[in-house]
Amino acid sequence: MLDPRSRLALACGAAGAVAASGTPWALIGEYLVLLILIGSWRRGRSYLRWLRLVVPMALFFGALSWWAAGALAQGGAAALKLLGLTTVFFLFFEATTPEDLGNSLVAAGLPFSAAFVFSAALQFVPVIGRKARCVIEAQRCRGIALEPAWAALRHWPAFLAPLLIQAFTLADELAEAMEARGFSRPGRTFYRDYRMQPKDWLAVAAGAGLWLAAIWWL
Repeated sequence: MLDPRSRLALACGAAGAVAASGTPWALIGEYLVLLILIGSWRRGRSYLRWLRLVVPMALFFGALSWWAAGALAQGGAAALKLLGLTTVFFLFFEATTPEDLGNSLVAAGLPFSAAFVFSAALQFVPVIGRKARCVIEAQRCRGIALEPAWAALRHWPAFLAPLLIQAFTLADELAEAMEARGFSRPGRTFYRDYRMQPKDWLAVAAGAGLWLAAIWWL
C-alpha cells in the first residue's frame, strides 16, 4: 500500500494530464484507463452511484461549453474533461481516508490545525449531504416543492435555513469535542508512522514519467 502523499501526487499528476488533454479521443482513452482501474479495484457499484450525481453536471457543463464555443467537439471535450477529473479524485478518495491524508500531510510539515480543517471538511461532506436529503424530505412532507426548477427558487430559503443551522450546530459540537480531547495540546503523536518508502518514490517517479509522456503525446 502506497503512502497517502504518493497517492496524492499520482492523483494530481493524473488530473493534470486530463486537464491538459484537448481532444475528445485522448480524453476517452484516459477515461477508459480510469474505468479499468475502477474495475480492478472492484469499485464499480459505488462508482455507478456516484455517476448519478456527476453525469448531469458534466452534461450541463458540456452543453454550456458547446453553446459558448459553438463547436460540438469542444462541448464533448469539456464534459469528458470534467468527468475524467472527478473520476481521478473518486479513485483517490476510495483508496485514501481523509484521516490518513491529513496525518501524512502533518508528517510532511503541514500545521495540524490546517490538516485537521482539510480532513474534517472531507469527512463531513457526506454528513451534510445526508442532512440535506433529510431537510428536502421533511419539506416535501409539508408540501414545499424543492425540485430543481425556476419555480422552486422561491422555496429554497426553506431548504437553506435549516441546513445552515444544522451545519453550524455540527461545527460547534465538533469544536467543543476537539477542545475536550486536547486539540491545542502540543506533542501530538499518531498511531501510524508515515514515511515515504522506496516503493513510494518509485511510484512517484513512474507517474512523473507517464505524465511527461502524456503531455508530450497530447
